[in-house]
Amino acid sequence: MKVLAINGSPHKNGCTYTAIKLIAGQLEKQGIEVEIVHIGDRPIRGCSGCGACSNMKDSKCIFNDDLVNECIEKSKFVDGIILGSPVYYSGIAGSMKAFLDRFFYAGKHLRYKVGVSVVSLRRSGAVDTFHQLNNYFNLADIVITPSHYWNALHGNKPEEVLQDGEGVQIMQTLGKNMAWLLNVIDNSKETVQKPQKEERIKTNFIR
Repeated sequence: MKVLAINGSPHKNGCTYTAIKLIAGQLEKQGIEVEIVHIGDRPIRGCSGCGACSNMKDSKCIFNDDLVNECIEKSKFVDGIILGSPVYYSGIAGSMKAFLDRFFYAGKHLRYKVGVSVVSLRRSGAVDTFHQLNNYFNLADIVITPSHYWNALHGNKPEEVLQDGEGVQIMQTLGKNMAWLLNVIDNSKETVQKPQKEERIKTNFIR
């Protein structure tokens, strides 16, 4: 099995990366491969709402000049997704938000993969950012991995976040729980059918 981790921090080996690595360590102990893609220091355009991806057969965004389509292609062959973002103004980092809007809107194949979202921060805004990341999972029918507290790691430098004993434990628990969920889903493929996908009903409130 394999997991794709998206590091949305501008700092390649910073606090968000450290959080992802703590999760990855637990997954790798159980033989689950983790690939980390760093997108936070790249120029990534936001979604233009053109709708062209709805008519594309290969689940791609019409814009092909950044990492979005490359990651969509990678995600077709993984069993789980990790999203990691620092907290900027109580929200997702800008390039990460632009990436996620297009990655999830164009990607049509993420249903029932296992997801984990994590945030790193110095002090405040963790829960808001955590909820924003989970909104992408909810709308994609992704199975969200539980832990025993909100998925945040505090510190301003990698060495500081490792001093957050509670946060480190949360990340390690996430890794163990994600491995368990991945195995549960994998072992049930032959015996339990996935729910049949229905055509979405969309109701506009202004008529």
